[in-house]
Amino acid sequence: MFYHIKELQYEARPTRPDAAYAKQLQEILGGQYGEISVMMQYLFQGFNGRADKKYRDLCLDIGTEEIGHVELLATMIARLLDGAPAAEQEAAYKSNPVLAAVMGGMNPQHFIASGLGAMPVDSVGNRWTASYIGASGNLLADFRANLTAESMGRLQAVRLYELSDDPGVKDTLSFLIARDTGHQNQWAAAIAELEAREGDIVVPTNFPRELEKQAVSYDLYNLSRGEASQSGRWASGPTMDGKSTFRYVSNPVPYGPKPKLSPAPLYVHDTMKPPSLK
Repeated sequence: MFYHIKELQYEARPTRPDAAYAKQLQEILGGQYGEISVMMQYLFQGFNGRADKKYRDLCLDIGTEEIGHVELLATMIARLLDGAPAAEQEAAYKSNPVLAAVMGGMNPQHFIASGLGAMPVDSVGNRWTASYIGASGNLLADFRANLTAESMGRLQAVRLYELSDDPGVKDTLSFLIARDTGHQNQWAAAIAELEAREGDIVVPTNFPRELEKQAVSYDLYNLSRGEASQSGRWASGPTMDGKSTFRYVSNPVPYGPKPKLSPAPLYVHDTMKPPSLK
């Protein structure tokens, strides 16, 4: 079960209204890498957890904290919309064309649809969707996705920090950025622990390697002009799983013949007639 503590995890109080910035802040609330996404992703990973209970608890601990971050941002957005009529925003943008180009104005749905409140949408109004989240049941795959989500979320929060000149907003974002720092480190620690425990880094670790076409497992095919990729760590030397060596293939050849499909049957009304009817 969950219970709600009325106090926010951190203060969320801008020094002045700014409806346009409220629109931008929607990205880290309802965007692909926003707080709603990581909240749902971590919680479902925890709900579905079948492995060691410490990993389940890690997912639920961080996922529950993210509920608080959703509340934090929703509160900040609502306060940014307080006393920020569209006419004032419009005047501000007309006086600063560069700012207008960057910020893009206010979101009219903040007035029409939500009554000066936050919404589960991104910064251009796309509705949040569960297709943003991943909970595969494979902890190594999931925790790598979590690390990516925290990396992207922190990147976006930092960019929003740079866009704001409001001390209150920047203070709140500095807290969220710091929590993203911690979460990145925690997921990285969990990934390292799982890789050491499993003795492999390739997901899934329990699929027999002899069942894959091992002759091509570590090839890097040069499929672009030039050979700059040949200088990378991924092109030669021991593989990261310690099981082989990388092989750079400068002129890869196809392993199969040209595909040739049978004519489509008449009932699908394809473009071309079968040869027998030509």
